[in-house]
Amino acid sequence: MYSHTLRSLKTTMWAALFWALSPTTVFAAALDDVEAVPHLDSAGREGYRDFLIFDKHRAFAVAPGGTWSWKGGEASAESAEQGALNACRENSDLNCVLYAVDDKVVFDSKAWSRLWGPYLNRAEAGQARTGLNRGERFYNLALRSASGKPMALSNLQGKVVLLHFWGSWCSPCRREMPELQQLQRALGKSADIQMVLLQVREDFATARGWARQQRLQLPLYDSGVGKGANEMLSLAEGKSIHDRYIAEVFPTTYILDKHGIVVFSNIGPVSHWSQYLPLLRDVAARSGR
Repeated sequence: MYSHTLRSLKTTMWAALFWALSPTTVFAAALDDVEAVPHLDSAGREGYRDFLIFDKHRAFAVAPGGTWSWKGGEASAESAEQGALNACRENSDLNCVLYAVDDKVVFDSKAWSRLWGPYLNRAEAGQARTGLNRGERFYNLALRSASGKPMALSNLQGKVVLLHFWGSWCSPCRREMPELQQLQRALGKSADIQMVLLQVREDFATARGWARQQRLQLPLYDSGVGKGANEMLSLAEGKSIHDRYIAEVFPTTYILDKHGIVVFSNIGPVSHWSQYLPLLRDVAARSGR
């Protein structure tokens, strides 16, 4: 028996396109199509290749955001399935699902797109504590629109918010920007999903100037951070919070449902953000009730 688990963050362009266009289709990729497995970075794809060459019985499990695990050499397919799922769940606060068992892909993209749920109803959300974890209400940051209008993060309740902390000084942030641009284009004029990109450790003019130089058209908001080593973010009630409390590294992203409740978070860059479209659309369709 053999097992392996790792949290990965990336996927391939082909898989991203599949998810953007076919969010409710039962997955029909070939077993050996490593590029089709969702949310795997290079380490994850290498892990899947290891899974493919291992003896039966074997199973590969994955969760939204990049946690994956596999078991091989088990006495039965059921044992491999349970082992892979259990190992995956130990490293993810989201539900894990099976991608492949023995020689068959068993992945269901419709079920996958709903894994950020279930979502809190209005009464439950009203009782949620403030915090950064799944099921908690995100801190009510004070910010400004690109035109300079003061606002609070809570003003966006009623929309799904992709809240992204970045800086033009941050090389992983810069590399991720084209992926966010692709997602923004895919979202189009969605009334239910709002991207909010907040700069950290630099002033808004610097961040916006870099984005314009790169010909990026993204929904940049002003975090209120000025020039110099300003590490504090302002809250709407007048207090402040350290940026490293919210983001251990940059970039960091949170997905908030229509009540402002955290349903997903990711520390570090994400490759092929457009693959997250079905999950975002599910939050838009089923949260806020």
